[in-house]
Amino acid sequence: MSRGKRLSLALVIALGALVIVRLVYQPKKHRPTPPPTPVRVARARYANIPITLRALGLVQAYRTVTVAPMITGPMIAVDFRQGSVVRRGTLLARIDPRPYQAALAQALAKRAQDEALLAVARDTLKRYRMLITHHYISAEIVAEQKATVAEDRAIVAQDEALVATARTNLGYTRITAPISGRTGILAVNAGNIVSPNTPGGIVTITTIQPIYVLFSLPQQNLPEVMHALNAHALNVTAYARQGGQRTVLAHGALTVLDNVVNQATGTLTLKARFKNPSLALWPGAFVNVRLKVRTEHHVLVVPSVAVRQGPEGPFVYAVQTRTPSSAKGKAAAPRVSDIPVRLGVANQSQTVIRSGLRAGMRVVVLGGSRLHPGARIRILPKRHAPSHA
Repeated sequence: MSRGKRLSLALVIALGALVIVRLVYQPKKHRPTPPPTPVRVARARYANIPITLRALGLVQAYRTVTVAPMITGPMIAVDFRQGSVVRRGTLLARIDPRPYQAALAQALAKRAQDEALLAVARDTLKRYRMLITHHYISAEIVAEQKATVAEDRAIVAQDEALVATARTNLGYTRITAPISGRTGILAVNAGNIVSPNTPGGIVTITTIQPIYVLFSLPQQNLPEVMHALNAHALNVTAYARQGGQRTVLAHGALTVLDNVVNQATGTLTLKARFKNPSLALWPGAFVNVRLKVRTEHHVLVVPSVAVRQGPEGPFVYAVQTRTPSSAKGKAAAPRVSDIPVRLGVANQSQTVIRSGLRAGMRVVVLGGSRLHPGARIRILPKRHAPSHA
């Protein structure tokens, strides 16, 4: 190899070594420390927590009656306003009474005729009894007259029944409300021929003050509900959800437990009674139901949103009690630890902690999705809580 080639090769090797040395021994750039994660915290505390069961309920009228005509005839008038509240005995409609007035007059006339015949038969029997004492007539004649009186008496009794039937039918020409309640939509207008077989009757009346709500609970809740019901009255709250808001509609009391569990669904049907003063509950509507069964007294609770589920079970992110200092002497950002907990009963807002925490410990309630054990956090005031969870 010539001297020039050797010099060129040495120069290339020297340049390569220089590049490698610069790459290896170049000082590493300092990576910036990520900022603390903003979170919202709450303290574990002792409280009395109500234990409630929730379900979807169906509003049912306290009483429902379909008003149907008892006789056949043209309906000549409607005497109520649809959707109005009526009292028991209020006149609702009228059927043409003239055929039934004539039938009553005929029954009365027939009764009067038969009563006159009965009076004649009784007078004749009285005379026969006087004559038989003087042996002017035979005993057979007296016996026949007694039978005539009995027959006429039976005919008059039959006439009385016919008169009562005619009066009853005439009374049915005035259709009155059998219960107090709110009327529905009129099914038959005046001018139509109505009869006891008219489909759907004339109108439906429902009693909605008070009113019932039917709902179902899993059969596993039956022992708890039975125990609470035997101890005291159980309060039931009906409420509605709209736009993320919960509106209480009415407060009532549990009144009935069904006597059988639905085998198809494994649930038990319950019925609660509400006074419904503001008419917030309407028959046929669906409402949310909350049944309070008992109260847990002086138990350690945290907000339910603080409880998270991990591979080894439930845990919470708790703020470490000791906060290290930075190199400049300033207090460093606090850190979190994942603490396994044993849970008790819970509702939508609070969860009972049986073990794992102490009263006063701070737990993360918002912002925990970006945390890990040992992560630094920045605790925000309540009004500045981060929007993520």
